[in-house]
Amino acid sequence: MSEAPSEILFDRRGAAGLVTLNRPQALNAVTLGMVRAFTRQLTDWRADPSITRVVLSAAAGRAFSAGGDIRALYDAGTTGRHDEMLAFYGEEYVLNTMIKNYPKPYVALIDGIVMGGGVGVSVHGSHRVAGDRFLFAMPEVSIGFFPDVGATWFLPRLPGELGAYCALTGARLNAADGVAVTVATHRVPSSRFPDLADALCGDVSVDATLAAFAEPAGEGKFAARRGAIDRLFKGGRVEDILAALDAEAAGGGADAEFARATSAAIRTKSPTALKLALAQMRAGIGLSFEGCMQTEFRIVSRVIHGHDFYEGVRAVIVDKDNAPRWRPAALAEVSDMEIARHFAPLPPGDEWAIP
Repeated sequence: MSEAPSEILFDRRGAAGLVTLNRPQALNAVTLGMVRAFTRQLTDWRADPSITRVVLSAAAGRAFSAGGDIRALYDAGTTGRHDEMLAFYGEEYVLNTMIKNYPKPYVALIDGIVMGGGVGVSVHGSHRVAGDRFLFAMPEVSIGFFPDVGATWFLPRLPGELGAYCALTGARLNAADGVAVTVATHRVPSSRFPDLADALCGDVSVDATLAAFAEPAGEGKFAARRGAIDRLFKGGRVEDILAALDAEAAGGGADAEFARATSAAIRTKSPTALKLALAQMRAGIGLSFEGCMQTEFRIVSRVIHGHDFYEGVRAVIVDKDNAPRWRPAALAEVSDMEIARHFAPLPPGDEWAIP
């Protein structure tokens, strides 16, 4: 029997180290094995003077990477293998941090859905190129989780209140939106991706190469909503944001329908996850990148022992009834003390740190 193709492929061509996410049948979801192989390879290339840039792409399909392997994590948690879950998250966060601090240009060619873990291996790179099918989202609150993989760092640093908006709604940004809000750095038509990948293997600087291929991104669908988002999502509590949205909807103005739909969408999410996500957005702006990653590890160390993550995955991925029964079921039942508990330091020896 022939050997199964690797879940992640590495190659070197010219000056470039090439990485390909290679699980198209699973929307290129990231596994622990992929994280470990990727970390080893980036470590080797960091010390190799013949590699002057890293180029990340994904096997053709609907997704660049739709996130982590949530079903595998669900199966581990529901059978008591929480240590395996923490190993995944801890090592994934180390990889995210390595990418953020990588000393060589790191180019992600994103043409398809990019969510969760896929965002973690792309958005922290120095250059993020949006193709025609680019579709970014951090929809974790829909499954009782929270925006991780460094979202505590990058979402609060998006313009205005877009970070809070994305965290609480899971809104999807297309290529034009992605460039406008700095999630992506360049817009290149998908048809030119093969030529761009070839050009990036040459000796011309990454910046000059991308400048030669980039085209105007155009106006995104959220451009007209930026004022409303900044105004309606500035609250310090989820309840305050919902109250602002409800008042806007009742007012019947130009943003009334947007506010009504947004309020309804937020109310379908896990109340605990919503409060965690907003607390992240407010705390993250004052933290270092490593501080954000340590905070996320503290949160995930508590979330995996809770209820809503497993219930959310059950409803969306396992049973697919899309009828999660959150516990607690109402925002008013999620106390400030409960949210603070998720952010508290872990016992000595359990804290996340770069090895």
